[in-house]
Amino acid sequence: MKTTLAAIVLAATSFTAMAQSTPVGLWRNADDKTGEVKAEIRIAETNGALSGRIEKSLKKDTKPDATCDECSDDRKGKPITGLEIIRGGKKAEGKDVWEGGKILDPENGKEYRASFTPIDGGKKLEVRGYLGPFWRTQTWTRAQ
Repeated sequence: MKTTLAAIVLAATSFTAMAQSTPVGLWRNADDKTGEVKAEIRIAETNGALSGRIEKSLKKDTKPDATCDECSDDRKGKPITGLEIIRGGKKAEGKDVWEGGKILDPENGKEYRASFTPIDGGKKLEVRGYLGPFWRTQTWTRAQ
């Protein structure tokens, strides 16, 4: 009986740990300069590809009806809340990294190639945006 109970607890713990080693979930990003939390972004996975939307803007100076005026594609003029900022990105074979996606910076309308790597047991997410040979990495924290 003890062996069965231990196996069930171990399996449940392993499943929880595995479920957290993914970019899927609710994340908070912060301003690189001030450290102020900017937004909550919900990342989902559909058919193996990531998508992410701004669920809530947390910047103090953001108007509730703010739109992506700097965007140049189908997101131009769309509300910031609900805006899809992550498109694509699939899990790399044999690695805990999702590559091949794109991420949009709604403040300047630029879209970057992106990779997403869960770290710290899935409590944090390294989001790396690439522009040519250059990149910038932000570390997002899991909100739930």
